[in-house]
Amino acid sequence: MTDPWFTLRRFTQARIALGRAGHAVPTEALLDFQLAHAQARDAVHFPWDIEGFAESLREMGQDCLILHTPIRSRAEYLRRPDRGRVLDSDSRTRLDDMDGGGTDVALIVTNGLSSIAVERHGLPLLEAVIGRYRSRRIQVGPISLVENGRVALSDEIGFALGARVAVIIVGERPGLSAADSLGIYFAYAPRPGNSDAQRNCISNIRPPEGLSYEAAAAKLLYLTEEAMRRRLSGVALKDELDTILPPSPEPLGLKK
Repeated sequence: MTDPWFTLRRFTQARIALGRAGHAVPTEALLDFQLAHAQARDAVHFPWDIEGFAESLREMGQDCLILHTPIRSRAEYLRRPDRGRVLDSDSRTRLDDMDGGGTDVALIVTNGLSSIAVERHGLPLLEAVIGRYRSRRIQVGPISLVENGRVALSDEIGFALGARVAVIIVGERPGLSAADSLGIYFAYAPRPGNSDAQRNCISNIRPPEGLSYEAAAAKLLYLTEEAMRRRLSGVALKDELDTILPPSPEPLGLKK
């Protein structure tokens, strides 16, 4: 008898309709699960070549800063999420000494829980995002690269740079169907102490299986412009990009 769930497998990467061998799953399904589990572990512990990433950005003509949290190992990062939400004293001093110039967007990249995601997708996603922002004349400050960071770190960096919006690209927690997914989180008026309710998220960026770079950049541009226009973000700001007319050609990033 044909399993009615089997036809649904082509619509999802979830583990459904695996079959049965006695009281267990078939060997092929078991080996596939073990491989996915190993890939998820590798994504977490794989070292991020942050210096190489920074050099690639400079070759693209982008200014960048390498900043640090107090975290000194991946084991500590996993045990102490609180220490991944703040900069160390040296990095904080560097930002305090900078003139952010009231930039529109503070753009941050961290490996988060998947260094592999940042290595595979970080640069092309940044290229798409920066291209969208430039097309609307939205000012982006130096890109901050931070190893072992958490999402809330963007509040401290955005606040220090005097940015209207803080955007952080982060390696998402790997699952057993996706170990290389990137997420984008952003908040209007970043400042330490912001809650998750004040942030918006664009997740599952990992073409070709997930969201494409251009689609993610388009969503981020829309949400950024809406956040600056309405002076809010988070639960009060909804993604209505697919249900509204194209945005006005007037760039909202310019200050009068």
